Amino acid sequence: MGQLTEFFMKSPGGPPPNSGFTMPMMKGWVPRRIQPWIYVLTALCFQFSGGVYLGALDSIRGTTNLMIEDVLFLLYSTLAGMAVYFPMLFRMKFRFTNQQLLCCSAGILCVCNLLTMYCQSMPILAVACFIAGMAKIQGTFECMSNIQLWITPRRDFAVFFPVLHIILLTAIEGSGWLAAWFAHHFSWQMMHVFTIATMSFVLLTQVVLCRPFCPMPHRLSLKGMDFQGGIVVCGLTLVLSYIVVYGDYLMWLDSLRIRILTGIAIMLFGIMLYRLHTYRYPYVELSLFTRRNVVPILIVTFFAELAFGAEHTMEEILYSEVIRLEELTKESQYMWVLLGMYVGILLDLYWLKVMKWKIWKLFGIAFISITFYAMLMYFTLDMNVNIEQYRLAIFLRGFAYAILSPALMWALNESVPSLEQFFMGLFVFNILHMYFAGAAGYGIYTTIFSHFMNENMMSYGHHLTLTRLDIPRFDIGGYIAHDYLHSMMMVTIKQVYGYVIWFSLALAALFLLCDIPAVRTNIRKVPRWSVYAIDYLAKKK
Repeated sequence: MGQLTEFFMKSPGGPPPNSGFTMPMMKGWVPRRIQPWIYVLTALCFQFSGGVYLGALDSIRGTTNLMIEDVLFLLYSTLAGMAVYFPMLFRMKFRFTNQQLLCCSAGILCVCNLLTMYCQSMPILAVACFIAGMAKIQGTFECMSNIQLWITPRRDFAVFFPVLHIILLTAIEGSGWLAAWFAHHFSWQMMHVFTIATMSFVLLTQVVLCRPFCPMPHRLSLKGMDFQGGIVVCGLTLVLSYIVVYGDYLMWLDSLRIRILTGIAIMLFGIMLYRLHTYRYPYVELSLFTRRNVVPILIVTFFAELAFGAEHTMEEILYSEVIRLEELTKESQYMWVLLGMYVGILLDLYWLKVMKWKIWKLFGIAFISITFYAMLMYFTLDMNVNIEQYRLAIFLRGFAYAILSPALMWALNESVPSLEQFFMGLFVFNILHMYFAGAAGYGIYTTIFSHFMNENMMSYGHHLTLTRLDIPRFDIGGYIAHDYLHSMMMVTIKQVYGYVIWFSLALAALFLLCDIPAVRTNIRKVPRWSVYAIDYLAKKK
């Protein structure tokens, strides 16, 4: 395995840096200058693809029997498929040719998008979205790994990860806006037609411009992969996503379905741990968690995604339920996040590549940005505020997200020297980053919102009196349904953002203090009570 890792580090996308960048998978008549750009465009095509698109949420709910929880569950199924597939990427690249991987991924995405257009069976849709996530990450990885040396000839991950996130984050925001645009002017199915068209373009370029190429002279066998463990992990992720997405809707453990699924999740988690301890080549090696800084990185990732959960949940409630923005207007508003993301990526490049400063303070800056985002939302929220006034807050959350995502991935790469373990680390990282913490954040914030909303309704309801109202002329039904309800929702959103302010401010202070040498290295160790007792008795004598 060490020789394989060394071979990968030298020639996955071409020869060593000093001999110039080439793409052996391209046919000779294709101009060398446009070769990497073709793969950049192909990577964008894969990143714009998916199972369902939140930008078309209103249209999907209006023309199908799917609830918002159903659409979110399908979205998290796609993210779970992407995260689960990471340990397979390393082996697949050295087992199949670039044409096989890219054509297979494009074909699978075509089929999955056809299913999501015409099928309304949730089990079938969940499986289709899960498989679409696996195909999406496979296609993206194959493209980006082949142009890695073009992006950074010395394979400097302080450069590669920020540049990679330019593509990823542009596609994340752009696909939502494009889905809303298609749904507004045509129908929500047109986004899936567009995805099928882009995948057809990928198939065409692979057939016309490329030839089969595998960086491994002798194909690497898939023997030894823990496929059974991978299936257990897939089942566990889908069950957990169902619990956290539908938990508030089904009243959590008051529902028999949630109790049964919780038991199944515990059982699958036990099976997964058993396989990790007993199987010779587990899906994820336990030694990964003993690597320096891996566990702290995962903890930071989890807390960061919990903080960002307010954006996913509270902004959706604000724009959809309170202000009632049309979907295209809402997605156009979200496009301001891209400007913040690009600024955050530039800061990452300057911090990690140019100055090579310590990363703790960078994390602190990111959480300060989240704090200011929550404060701006808290003090700006009002029924009479123009939506343009929220743009600075949207910019700040994009700025914070773009700082944390590449920086955490870079820190993980620095902490895991083995390439195969790094892909296992990416699996755990993305399970938290893209999927579990986000889904858990949605469940937590919706539950907190529901709790505060009920309390506020009961509290303010006592102040409603009809003694001074002209009953025949007062529309009490309209007042309760519109003005009163919306004002209560606005107050509740503010309460939730208040908690986010304190949470992110505490994390920002923690990381800024960790960067101070006197605090980081000279913390006084507090002895146990028994040591205190011995010292006390010694002094008494």
